[in-house]
Amino acid sequence: MTLDIKICGLRTVEAVRVAADAGATHIGFVLFPASVRHVPLATLGDLLREVPSHVQTVAVLVTPDDKLIDDVLAAGRINVLQVHEVDDPVRIAALQDRTGRPVWRAQGVRTRADVDLGLAYAAVADRILFDARPDQPEPGASAVPGGTGRTFDWSLLEGVTVPGWGLSGGLTPENVGQAVRRLRPGLVDVSSGVEAARGVKSADKIVAFVAAARSA
Repeated sequence: MTLDIKICGLRTVEAVRVAADAGATHIGFVLFPASVRHVPLATLGDLLREVPSHVQTVAVLVTPDDKLIDDVLAAGRINVLQVHEVDDPVRIAALQDRTGRPVWRAQGVRTRADVDLGLAYAAVADRILFDARPDQPEPGASAVPGGTGRTFDWSLLEGVTVPGWGLSGGLTPENVGQAVRRLRPGLVDVSSGVEAARGVKSADKIVAFVAAARSA
């Protein structure tokens, strides 16, 4: 199986070009204002236009309503919807039917029960993406369901055979090769692990991440 590589949380034209040139198969754009990597709808179209046609674009969304979905799709070419905190298979199927796009469901992981919950959606979601489950936010703060920069216990995923499943959470150029060799996911997904500073992508780290994943 060919390994898919997603570079997520891109906010600049330069980062998009670097990720595409490095060999990423997917580029993710976060549409969630509480995230430091949030892309305003007003600038999403400019970024989408920079993505080569052979690279898939992924809209990363948290419990999106139909209005947000419509606005995101109107901005330009979106190939995939990645949803967080959508815990209803009927809603996932409705998004697929309404948009005609594949829908990936992100699943936060801390225990084997979390893995099992993610696997329960495999019959409806087009891909299950296992990520580190974040801690509860401080009172009054907004919860951000991904981009924690932390790994989780990879042994919880050993034996997972769902086709194409994805691994996220704390991946870096230094550990992605180990993850690929150990777990053989269909996709690896990185955001904070290729940043020079919080929310600021590093061209060198993006290139190194893709190379390490490909050589595993």
